[in-house]
Amino acid sequence: FRVEIPKIKGKIITKKKGNARYILYQYGSKYNPEKKYAVPDRAIIGKVTDDDSSMMFPNEKFETYFSDVPLPEKLPEAYRSCCLRIGSYVIIKKVMQEYNLPMMLEKLLKKDCGLFLDLVSYMIVNEENAGQYYPDFAFCHPLFSEGMRIYSDSKVSRFLSSVTKEQIIGFLRAWNKARDHSQRVYLSYDSTNKNCDAGDIDIAEFGKAKDDKGIPIFNLAIAFDEANRTPLLYEEYPGSINDVSQLTFLVDKVKEYGYTRIGFILDRGYFSKENIRYIDENGYEFIIMVKGCKALVSTMVEQNRGSFETARDCSIRSYKVYGKTVSCHLFEDDTEDRYLHIYFDPYKQAAEREHLEQRIDKMKLMIEKNVGKNVQFGKSYTDLFKLTYDKEGRLLYGKERSDVITRELRLCGYFCIVTSEKMTASAALIQYKGRDISEKLFKADKSFLGSRSMRVQSEEALSAKIFVEFVALIVRNRIYNLLKETMLKMESNPNYMTVPASLRELEKIEMVRRNNGDYKLDHAVTKKQKIILGSFGLEESDIRKTAEEINTLLINNQSLMSELTEEENDDGEE
Repeated sequence: FRVEIPKIKGKIITKKKGNARYILYQYGSKYNPEKKYAVPDRAIIGKVTDDDSSMMFPNEKFETYFSDVPLPEKLPEAYRSCCLRIGSYVIIKKVMQEYNLPMMLEKLLKKDCGLFLDLVSYMIVNEENAGQYYPDFAFCHPLFSEGMRIYSDSKVSRFLSSVTKEQIIGFLRAWNKARDHSQRVYLSYDSTNKNCDAGDIDIAEFGKAKDDKGIPIFNLAIAFDEANRTPLLYEEYPGSINDVSQLTFLVDKVKEYGYTRIGFILDRGYFSKENIRYIDENGYEFIIMVKGCKALVSTMVEQNRGSFETARDCSIRSYKVYGKTVSCHLFEDDTEDRYLHIYFDPYKQAAEREHLEQRIDKMKLMIEKNVGKNVQFGKSYTDLFKLTYDKEGRLLYGKERSDVITRELRLCGYFCIVTSEKMTASAALIQYKGRDISEKLFKADKSFLGSRSMRVQSEEALSAKIFVEFVALIVRNRIYNLLKETMLKMESNPNYMTVPASLRELEKIEMVRRNNGDYKLDHAVTKKQKIILGSFGLEESDIRKTAEEINTLLINNQSLMSELTEEENDDGEE
């Protein structure tokens, strides 16, 4: 929807960025003693419409500073498609019920729980996190909101800004309390960062971005139960904080949620003396990947090179590598026995050696181009080449450091895993490879949910949107696992059994509004759709039953939420 651009002399500014024009409102100013004048405080309140320069699309900041301007909260009930896509809703509802999510969330979010679940469905189905497109999704899908109301994007913005930290923490506590704490849980922990170009978000800082757009970022870390492949918790922290220093906070959080039998499966980015000691002090176990050329372990690789690479009892055929386990201390003052699992991958060796040779060739070419020039090279060059300069500082020539390059070539193809528990090289590798699911889930989070960047203007909305994404990730990951289990039993690997493809296939299951106003199932369920539904223990009869329930709810203007929570409260007694 649109609103007229406010007309306040000296307070409204138009700023062009790319092809878009944004409206900034000056809400105050601060005196700068160094510059000796007042610096204005401004906030973006909307974007100018393309066809009318006097109108704009407002954001949540507009509502903060211009609360007296009336905005549409919900669209009229008649504004609903004559064709509702119900297939994806059926499986999402099934997973939500399995995890008891509606009841958990209703206790915290009250009447807004339905809208929250609709946003979760929207993110999963549309693979999108931009709130302004939600009404388009709601137009042609069944909804959990009370009366199946189709809320406007301004209502979505207000809702996201209203979600509190206490509600988010309350859900994480309830979610983790429902997990099985009696068994050993291996936590696969990894982090990523997201772009966020909003001036009012404190945790958005300049850092080492994975998708660098030259704007501030914030970090997002998620911990998964590796055995059940379930997201357990997440945390957001400032973009300038690196992964290594953040791990100690995760350990503290895991203790708060009551986990006692925990093992951490970590990427090489978390390998540090301080992290290992902190995990030890709290009585937890760990499995950490380290590079074969890292100073702490390269000596052990050199000592054991040639002792296992062709030994049949060291072969780990499932991963086409050879492995050996040795006991050691990782640091001079390390008091605990660690188990260093050394692996050799012949395919990896060939690829890494070729990559190293190509890197050396490029460096050599760059050095030759700069002979006679006053130029300095970085550590990556000086590690592999001895550079000679004349008295004026001009480069004369560069000579390969043969001993260093030879050592690098010898280490190609080797990688190591360190464990605190005694186990075989095969067991350690299988446990670590299980964490690949976390990388796939991060891909799901950033690619499938469309969230490389966060489109928000306040810290509250940022936290709420991450909260919605986390719940969407819980549901989507369960969908992924159930489809994967079914696909493993099939003789072929049909391309419609991926999450995006299966959702697209289920979106073809439609209810059509007849002349009397009732919605009826348009056609029978196809063979492909039956296979997908079978992954969730559902049949064609479940689709017909759901279609009848949706039609009844629309006629009576009821909520799907009440139906869900009633089913969860039913303990089977008459």
